[in-house]
Amino acid sequence: MRALKTAAIVAAILALSAGSAAAQRSHVGFHGGYNFDLEEGLIGAQMHIPVGRLIEFYPSFDYYLISGSSLVGIGIDLKLRFPARPMELYVGGGLNILRSSGNTETAPDFFGGLETRLGSSHPYFEVRALLHDPSMVQLVAGINFTLF
Repeated sequence: MRALKTAAIVAAILALSAGSAAAQRSHVGFHGGYNFDLEEGLIGAQMHIPVGRLIEFYPSFDYYLISGSSLVGIGIDLKLRFPARPMELYVGGGLNILRSSGNTETAPDFFGGLETRLGSSHPYFEVRALLHDPSMVQLVAGINFTLF
């Protein structure tokens, strides 16, 4: 039920700000990284969907490379960009969902990073805090590609 409420809120934000996002461009990308608290690597993907001139809806997926079990993370976030050339600083936060062996936990997350916005591919790196119990910090690096 909580996921349904979150999806409804995100849909409302997207609908209300669609007009101001018309000039922006969506991106999709892939990343790899390391979770310092789990002491394990991760791989994942993300998408950037403009909802305003400087705000993006930023869903992401992480698969943690844990031997003997599986752990998957889903981020439902908003991202605020601070445009500069050639690197852009960004910050954001939202909801993080961790699922392992039939157990699902939801908690807030916050992140910040740097991304290039030159050309059609955009390398980036990001630090993310997952406020689960216990909390975790991870560092990822990846690349985003302009969709249209």
